[in-house]
Amino acid sequence: MSPTDFLALLKKTRASAIIRTARQDDARRAIDAAIRGGFTVCEFTLTVPGAIELIREFAERPGVTVGAGTVLTGDEARAAVDAGARFLVSPVIDEQIIGAATRLGVAMIPGCATPTEMLRAYRAGAPLQKLFPAPGTGPQWVAQTLAPLPFLRIVPTAGVTLDNAAAYLAAGAFAVGFVGSLFHHEDISAGRWHAIEERARAMIDVVRSVHLE
Repeated sequence: MSPTDFLALLKKTRASAIIRTARQDDARRAIDAAIRGGFTVCEFTLTVPGAIELIREFAERPGVTVGAGTVLTGDEARAAVDAGARFLVSPVIDEQIIGAATRLGVAMIPGCATPTEMLRAYRAGAPLQKLFPAPGTGPQWVAQTLAPLPFLRIVPTAGVTLDNAAAYLAAGAFAVGFVGSLFHHEDISAGRWHAIEERARAMIDVVRSVHLE
């Protein structure tokens, strides 16, 4: 899947499920629940034990596109792509990692906290810009940033919830990523995978309810 193909896919689905846990099996079962709930774009952060193995496992599932998060080195980028990651995400801007993603033929989504950082990421070749951490003004921030910089493709993650996801998309966000609001720690600890599946289904319904031109 080329970066262009991934952009087309994410533009269509407009949502990803992002897991960060301390146990590999918890991450596996949580993402499996999210997929049952309707998510087709999933991200394993490399802070998850055995994340590369999970990427390889889920990359083989039909209809599922897997990415790697918290990518901080070129070696991590290469290992993730070799395992089947079709996009890479980082909490920061690092031109070397953006360049590595380009050479590896996958989309890169670096973390940006200001319009200046987003423009820097865009000029470095990142086709998508991750809003991280999300500001308190949320959707309003996205709309205000896109007004002078309409060519950006902003993807808010931390801070996106069932209640504000539609507002982010209506404000112009290219897509949204659900993290803790989807994967509640108490549900994971208790093994309430059905709760995650039901929440995933509700989030997908909300995302699909937003009609964009």
